[in-house]
Amino acid sequence: MTDRYSRQTLFSPIGKQGQEKLATAKVLIVGAGALGTASAEMLARAGVGKITIVDRDYVEVSNLQRQQMFTEEDARNKLPKAVAAQNRIQTVNSEIEVTSLIADVNGLNIEELVTGCSLIIDAVDNFETRLIVNDAAVKHQIPYLIGAIVASYGLTFPIIPGSTPCFHCIIDTLPSQNVTCDTVGVIGPIVQLVAAYQVTSALKLLTGHPVSNVLKSFDIWQEEKAEISVDTLKNDNCPTCGSQPTYPYLSFENQTKTEVLCGRNTVQLRPGITRSLSLEQLAESIKDQAREMVLNPYLLSCSFENHRIVFFKDGRALVHGTSEAQVARSLYNKIIG
Repeated sequence: MTDRYSRQTLFSPIGKQGQEKLATAKVLIVGAGALGTASAEMLARAGVGKITIVDRDYVEVSNLQRQQMFTEEDARNKLPKAVAAQNRIQTVNSEIEVTSLIADVNGLNIEELVTGCSLIIDAVDNFETRLIVNDAAVKHQIPYLIGAIVASYGLTFPIIPGSTPCFHCIIDTLPSQNVTCDTVGVIGPIVQLVAAYQVTSALKLLTGHPVSNVLKSFDIWQEEKAEISVDTLKNDNCPTCGSQPTYPYLSFENQTKTEVLCGRNTVQLRPGITRSLSLEQLAESIKDQAREMVLNPYLLSCSFENHRIVFFKDGRALVHGTSEAQVARSLYNKIIG
């Protein structure tokens, strides 16, 4: 198909030489939800030679409103998202190599995942995984393109090791969390906007062009946008990108610990990231989705997706009604992010 990329090579910043660079590039996409699949399809159509998609989840009917790569059949079959994405991409561009991995990214497997990558696309749904990937990207000097969406709001920011601050440097300046797509919703247009910026940055980097050290944020419903230069946020004492890096989120000690409580059909989660939950704010954010909510000065208990979950101020949680750690972790991330 000699004309496949003709319109792209006519675009002079890419050209034939840039197209050749794309063909030899290897991109890792962490997360196959809305952002991950939108980016994956655009990169596949652009001719990126090797794409690896890693995700732990499967397709549900609630995904179809914004995750444009998936079908009703994928949801009926509960097909793993990474596999469904691979199947779709192979029908779009059979000339490239696509690999799907059904896995939960953590500090023990991330370094193997990033080995040999030209670039990493962030499409995860929680801060801990983002910090883990951030550590691996900086340690191995691989550009890492952050993207996040919730409701009608999104942001994107390129992390270029040795040049920009890393995610750990800027985390305290980001909007407060405890809202997720599962608690306040999300609309499809913000997905496409953030993915467009991520993929544009990816094409620039993969074809040898610089990207600006700017955090871009948007509220597509309110028609608001902001751009913030983050150069001043680089922290010389950052444990990830500072002068004496320790890459803390690659160590087992800083991973979320799960423990199945014997005889109780309950999983306890203890997050590796030090965090203090506002139980009142959390209760407010999930009031429309949760049932049988009980809030006191010590804990928040509620029913969510047929499980009873108890949150404590230190971020710890008990997920009742399952003995599967992956199920418990997924429910936790849907609420906490």
